[in-house]
Amino acid sequence: MHKKGETLRALGIGAVGSFIGTFGSILIATIFCPYIANLAVMLGPWEYFSLCVCAISFIASFSRESMLRGFASAFIGIGIACIGAAPVDGTSRFTFGNYNLLDGVDITAMILGLYAIKEVLLNTNKEHHLDSKIQAKGIFDFGVKLQDIISNVWNIVRSFCIGLFIGFLPGVGSGLSNMVAYAQAKNGSKHPEEFGKGTAEGLFASEVSNNASIGGAVIPMIALGIPGDSITAILLGALTLHGLTAGPLLLVSHPDDAYFIFAAILVAAVLVLLLQLLTMRWFPRILQIPYHYLYSVIVVVCFVGAYISTNTMFNVYVMLVFAVVAILFDKMRLSTTPMILGFLLGPMLEQNFRRGISYSTNGAWAFLTRPVSFFFLMVAFLLVFGPYVRKWIRRIRNK
Repeated sequence: MHKKGETLRALGIGAVGSFIGTFGSILIATIFCPYIANLAVMLGPWEYFSLCVCAISFIASFSRESMLRGFASAFIGIGIACIGAAPVDGTSRFTFGNYNLLDGVDITAMILGLYAIKEVLLNTNKEHHLDSKIQAKGIFDFGVKLQDIISNVWNIVRSFCIGLFIGFLPGVGSGLSNMVAYAQAKNGSKHPEEFGKGTAEGLFASEVSNNASIGGAVIPMIALGIPGDSITAILLGALTLHGLTAGPLLLVSHPDDAYFIFAAILVAAVLVLLLQLLTMRWFPRILQIPYHYLYSVIVVVCFVGAYISTNTMFNVYVMLVFAVVAILFDKMRLSTTPMILGFLLGPMLEQNFRRGISYSTNGAWAFLTRPVSFFFLMVAFLLVFGPYVRKWIRRIRNK
């Protein structure tokens, strides 16, 4: 959007979308926390496995003409997730005798290599024209118009529901919700070809769903004592240090503390929105920094980040390997997003599949006989085969 001259509009949409997702989801969590938590209790390993399959199908269906490439990328990610100790029995797999791989591939090194280092390597030799004239609008200008919000109402509501629902599923987190919401926005858009080239629809979808998952993740943490993501896991540890046990008894014995957490997040959302309002016009100034300075800083930060993640140089080498992998993916026209999702969901897929098989007397049939699990699998089936069915029906009608 910056390349299209819509820098402030992009920042404004990001700020407004984040605020809508955070504030709305926390309000719902505050009011309906006891009721929504009951839904999470009803879900077992069968539903989680089917949800993961559904999520991968969402991402693979980003581009109808290259769905097979999307699945290929996702399966590569699942294969990488198999490196290290198995999630159920702890068996060492694909480590080749290297003790650094016993804990699997570090997600920090993977992300830094796939996105940051790869972009630096691809763009460092290209000519860049600095934005010497960045017009900063008024200090109270959000950059986003009311018409942008009105035209994306359905997109915002859908993305909000996706983020809230996926957020309160323990262990799933916001990383999945924004990918699913983005995929749904693209699939339901009248102009899907604009996605990836700077469109307000995709930005609204990812920002609203990403922050809506905050309220969803707080629900199982407060009501069940189960962290919805890594952030609520840290919050859960903080509560424990202060002698508070998260779970159903927290809402009964310490209701003031529980609802103070909700109030604190609501106030934080408003403060962040005001901070962005007052400083947003200065953010585009970063783009005036010469790229040879900016890239040098980015590379140094990436190396430091990869190293301190595990305190080993091996992690830095992993980051560089994934940078090369990302470049090869570009050459082969493979998206890295399904690979990331497959890597994140791989352990959850395996763990819940094995648990579902062992917990059930009917074996794999339990995934089809449980209504919610069957629903997710049917959605995944329609996402994969729906386009081909529509083409077949269209051909029959034309004949």
